[in-house]
Amino acid sequence: MSILSAVLLPVRNTGMEIVTHLINDTIELYKWTLTIADKRVEKWPLMDSPLPTLAISTSYLLFLWLGPKYMKNREPFQLRKTLIVYNFSMVILNFFIFKELFMATRAAGYSYICQPVDYSDDPNEVRVAGALWWYFISKGIEYLDTVFFILRKKFNQVTFLHVYHHCTMFTLWWIGIKWVAGGQSFFGAHMNAVVHVLMYLYYGLAACGPKLQKYLWWKKYLTIIQMIQFHFTIGHTALSLYVNCDFPHWMHYSLICYAITFIILFANFYYQTYRRQQPRRDASSSSKAGRALSNGTFNGLSKAANGAVVMGSKEENPQENSGRRKRKGRAKRE
Repeated sequence: MSILSAVLLPVRNTGMEIVTHLINDTIELYKWTLTIADKRVEKWPLMDSPLPTLAISTSYLLFLWLGPKYMKNREPFQLRKTLIVYNFSMVILNFFIFKELFMATRAAGYSYICQPVDYSDDPNEVRVAGALWWYFISKGIEYLDTVFFILRKKFNQVTFLHVYHHCTMFTLWWIGIKWVAGGQSFFGAHMNAVVHVLMYLYYGLAACGPKLQKYLWWKKYLTIIQMIQFHFTIGHTALSLYVNCDFPHWMHYSLICYAITFIILFANFYYQTYRRQQPRRDASSSSKAGRALSNGTFNGLSKAANGAVVMGSKEENPQENSGRRKRKGRAKRE
C-alpha cells in the first residue's frame, strides 16, 4: 500500500461513516415524527407514506423535461373542450373545499387568531381534516395545468413561478395533512380555495372562445388578489406567533418564508406583465389584441383563438394601409 493510499483510506472511511450516520439519523427522526403524526389520516389515500406523493412530483418534473421534446416536431393539441370541462370542474372542487372548511370550522367554533389542532374524532374536526385532504389532492390535480400547456406548446407559460408554485404546494401540503390536518392550517387553504374559484372560473370562461374573452378584462386583478392573500397569510401567521399559539412554531416560520418567496415571484410577474412599458408602436397598433392575448395566456385560450386575434391585429391593418397607399399612388399617376 502506498503512502497516498494509506492517507486517503481513513479519510474515505470517515466520510462514508458520516454519510451513513446522517442517513440513519434521518430515518430515525422520520420514524419518531410518525409517532406524533395525525392518526386519523394515516389510512387515507396517499397519506400512509410520502413515497407516492414524491413519485407523482418526480413524474411531473420528468414530464417537464420530456414533454417539450416529445411535442417539438408535432402539432399542438387544441384541447378546447377538455379545458372547459377541466377548469369548471376545478371551480366546483375548490368551491366544495371552501364550503366544507367554512361550515366545519364554523360548527367547531374555530378562532381566526389562534386555533390549535384537535386530533379527536369529533365529526366537525374530521370534516375539517377531510376538506384539507381534498385541498391537498387538488394541488396534485393542478399538475394538469402544466401538462395542458406543454401539449398545446405554450412553453413560454411554463415559467419558474409556475413550476415552483405547483410542485412545492402539492409536496409540502402532504406534510401539512400528515401532521396538522386542522387548527391553523385551515386559514390558508380556506382563503386559497376562494382565489382558485375565481382563477379557474376565469380560465373556464376564456376557454369558451372569443365571444366571452372580450369580457375578461380582470386577469391582472387575479394576480393582485393572489399577492394580497400571501400578505394575509404572513399577517395571520405572525399574529399566531405573537400570541404564542399552540401550533408548531417551525411550521409558522417556514410558512412566512414560503409566502415571502411567492410575494417576490408574483410581484415580479405582475411588473413584467402589466407595468413594464411597451414600445409605443405596439401599444398603438395592438392594444385591444394585447388585452385579448393577456387574457388568454393561461389555460383558457386555445391557439386557434390566439391566432385569430394576432391575425386581426397585426396583419389586417397593414393590408388596409397598403391598399390606401396603392390608391394614393394611382391618384398621383393619373
